[in-house]
Amino acid sequence: MNKTSKRILYGVIAVVIIFLLALPKLNLFSDPEETATPATAPGSGAVAVEGMVAKLTTLNNRIVATGTVLANEEIEVRSEISGKVTEILFQEGDRVQKGQTLLRINDDELRAQLQRLDYLRQLAEDNESRYKKLLDREAISQEEYDIAATEMKTSQAEVENLKAQVSKAIIRAPFEGVIGLRQISLGSYIAPTTPITTLVDNDPIKVEFSIPARYSKSVKVGNAIDYQVEGSPNTFRGVIYAIDPSIDPVTRTLRVRARTPNPEGELLPGAFATIELVLEEIGETIMLPTEAVVPNRSGHIVYVSRAGKAQPQDVEVGLRTPSDIQITQGISAGDTIVVTGVLQVRAGAPLQFMNVTSSDQERPTSVVDSLEIRQGA
Repeated sequence: MNKTSKRILYGVIAVVIIFLLALPKLNLFSDPEETATPATAPGSGAVAVEGMVAKLTTLNNRIVATGTVLANEEIEVRSEISGKVTEILFQEGDRVQKGQTLLRINDDELRAQLQRLDYLRQLAEDNESRYKKLLDREAISQEEYDIAATEMKTSQAEVENLKAQVSKAIIRAPFEGVIGLRQISLGSYIAPTTPITTLVDNDPIKVEFSIPARYSKSVKVGNAIDYQVEGSPNTFRGVIYAIDPSIDPVTRTLRVRARTPNPEGELLPGAFATIELVLEEIGETIMLPTEAVVPNRSGHIVYVSRAGKAQPQDVEVGLRTPSDIQITQGISAGDTIVVTGVLQVRAGAPLQFMNVTSSDQERPTSVVDSLEIRQGA
């Protein structure tokens, strides 16, 4: 036997040895039915499962959204005319009343112009009176009187216009609120584009948020919301007072606003808010873990324990929570449902319950939807 034949023979022998060593791990001769046998309770032929006794509970169908806290009223205080600041009559952070004077602007030039126009107005009125007498005696034409009357009315209008300009030299608070940080100093020259300060009314406070468009018919003015804001452990209650009449075509959402009393000023505009809105409260309903419900061609089934054996039962499902699903038809309160080991259970199989809980025992009872609530499956 030459060297090449010996190498081939040794190689074949090595392959056979490796195959024989690996054969037990391949389970090539095991019984297929034995490998598919479901897990059974020790010492019996029953399938080991965990169960749940169905009970009636209350389900809150709710939306969780994010929004922003807004002031009831908020403006940036500016002047309507240009001029030099002669008086600043507020302190930063002060609460001011509606109509309270905040600022005065130098109006000497305007008052001088007003005095000149007032003289011209008086002269125009005297001329109109004289022309009226002459017209009554037919000493002048109607046209001449009309010119005098027009000059009088023009002078009167110019005086009223300048009075309005003079009144703008005093800046008053348009509503009650809290003054913000001052942006100008005494003696500053300001224009209508110059920000002076801010005025904010924080009581009540507003919360604005958006909900998916499909809930537009479920949300009504007067609905209550609960929300939390960053930096506060408290939960606040608000009431919806306004709903946008149109849906945003880009986001397909509907804007909603609610109000909350804020007498202590705990809530500040601009804060990020997490809002919970309860759309409806569904009472007397059954909730089961999602893993207990098996989809099939006709819908959904659960396995109910009847006389210690598994009985498939068609059910209809409703709303879902992150872990549970609502059962609207098919089972009753008091039924024992298989919740784990469902895939090993067959119709009529004996059951061995390793643990049985209640469907209302530490289970979520709210449908939370920040994006969607799934209907059915």
